[in-house]
Amino acid sequence: MTSPVIPDQRQQANAVPVSRPNWIEHVLVYGPFALLLFGPLAFGAVSPFPIFVLEAGAAALFLLWIVRQVNLGEIAISWNPLFVPMIAFLVLIALQLATKHTGYRYATYSDAMLYIAYGLLCFVIVQTLRTSHLRHLATGVSAFGFVVALFALLQSASSQEQLYWLITPHNGGWVYGPYVNHNHYAGLMEMLIPFPLVIAFSHFAHGVMKRLAIIAAAIMAATVFLSGSRGGMIAFLVELAVLAFFLIREKSKSKFRMTWVFILFPIIMACLLAWLGGSEFANRVISIKTETHTEISGGVRMEIARDGLRMFKQKPLLGYGLDTFPEIYPEFRSFYTEVWINEAHDDYLQLLIETGALGFCIMLWFLWTMYSHSLRKLTDWPDNLNGTLTLAAMLGCTGILVHSFVDFNLHIPANAAIFYTLCTLAAMEPRFRKNFHRERSRTVS
Repeated sequence: MTSPVIPDQRQQANAVPVSRPNWIEHVLVYGPFALLLFGPLAFGAVSPFPIFVLEAGAAALFLLWIVRQVNLGEIAISWNPLFVPMIAFLVLIALQLATKHTGYRYATYSDAMLYIAYGLLCFVIVQTLRTSHLRHLATGVSAFGFVVALFALLQSASSQEQLYWLITPHNGGWVYGPYVNHNHYAGLMEMLIPFPLVIAFSHFAHGVMKRLAIIAAAIMAATVFLSGSRGGMIAFLVELAVLAFFLIREKSKSKFRMTWVFILFPIIMACLLAWLGGSEFANRVISIKTETHTEISGGVRMEIARDGLRMFKQKPLLGYGLDTFPEIYPEFRSFYTEVWINEAHDDYLQLLIETGALGFCIMLWFLWTMYSHSLRKLTDWPDNLNGTLTLAAMLGCTGILVHSFVDFNLHIPANAAIFYTLCTLAAMEPRFRKNFHRERSRTVS
């Protein structure tokens, strides 16, 4: 005989079992961030193999997301307001290629593949990231930045000419951390420092965790100054000014306390600067006025800017083609130099030259969308995890955007990929639901 099924047992038997995250979900959640962290460790992902890993990894994650959607029996897409300007920029590049409006088709095509990889990473992150992952994301980013900063300090104290104490750059460079160019290391730190720094000022870290966060932020910030990157120093100070604005605004609205954090952060950073490289740092700052007339980051940059504006006047609408500046610029160079000028050392000017007024307007549209949506989420940010991470991401974007006036960080794949990810996180709608599988935001049938 079979025992009768009581109502509670019948309900349990008919209930749909709650599915738990399987290996596909874990790969989709953590895979994009693993690729993002791989880039800086691979010298900024500027050589062919790291670029291939970045592009192939992004494509594989996108295909895996499609497989997961098929298994779920639906295609549910979480939207992000930045997707529209990103698609518009891709259409512009396609137009350059289709109309042969590029001075070097292969370079434009190769850079287009990189931009598609950035877009795929951002897309997968938007589809899979949930509230339950935000705390792990903040902790992981802070820990990664702290470890890279410690490595940079150790390497600079023992070997300033070799990467990982083993590899000597063929074309020379100012090695700092895992980057050949110290300015690009500073660009990485500008995007990572805000995470432990903002968390230290928020209500999501207490006791030992708050102290560890402020120490990590101070060490990371000290390496920006010790790297000798003047653009990085200025960008970080701008980040601090923006953070101070939000802190003062929050303090005026509530009894928000931030006393000892304000004191401990500059003390740790100042002690590190004095102990590890005070004289070198001071000489670097003092030399700003004299070196602007002798190095490519100063007087020569002004000549490049004037030449670049002449280039823009000849092709103002669509430009010369994405990533064609190194090939086109020698025809317009107005001064003699033995140095190969491969970038304009100004991301905005180079974008204007390569994609014309249309590309520049899309960039302004992209930034306006990012800032307008992120600012809406900063209400009571010390008490709101979404707002806290939004502020950190927005500060990181602000720092690299300031630095981009005097450098080409956004032409370094590792830094560019992190930048676009931070923009996406800043503009992303708050994730209050914890359903790992499905979120009813926008469904495409």
